[in-house]
Amino acid sequence: MPIIVIGGHTRNIGKTSVVAGLISALPHLNWTAIKITQFGHNVCSANGEPCDCQTADHTIAISEERDPTSGTDTSRFLAAGAKHVFWVRTRQGQLAEAMPRVRKLIAEAENTILESNSVLRFLQPDLSLAVLDPTVADFKPSALRYLDRTDALIVPAGTTLNSLTAVLWPGVAPSLLARKPLFFTHPPDDYTAEGLASFLASTITWKGRNGG
Repeated sequence: MPIIVIGGHTRNIGKTSVVAGLISALPHLNWTAIKITQFGHNVCSANGEPCDCQTADHTIAISEERDPTSGTDTSRFLAAGAKHVFWVRTRQGQLAEAMPRVRKLIAEAENTILESNSVLRFLQPDLSLAVLDPTVADFKPSALRYLDRTDALIVPAGTTLNSLTAVLWPGVAPSLLARKPLFFTHPPDDYTAEGLASFLASTITWKGRNGG
């Protein structure tokens, strides 16, 4: 039951598009896709806008997406070919309370791909990928906290390691980015990073053969 986590240093940099692209490129893996959103004081941590993902009791909700045509992030996963798609919403800092239910979804899945940074506090995935854009200054603390566990970076075409390390991202040491493979997207039209699907598939296969 391989687990893939896709995170990113801020909002609106293509994380959802990367997840949808991987699902579409590897449909035979029968993905269960999970999007995790944490909300604060009437503000959604996913987009910084007035929150429409707050649950009725303001604690935790998990819903299964069944409509591939609505245009929401989770519907895009379903339209891309995911077998099951779930949206997990928790109050900021309360993801731990949702994790027993998230783990159950993972245990029932063939392969799982999650869009989240904070879930890395609770899971050791088979592969952790981070979407970075050196033109965007914001860097979430949750993304920085787990950057050392990232296996590869997904960046806009033309990005180099030097251009990444030259960005004034407070707390991001060049050593956190060094020697990580780079995969390139072509935003805003194409987030299907060349070679990424093969990298993911080969990693899953290798870990499966070696009991990882």
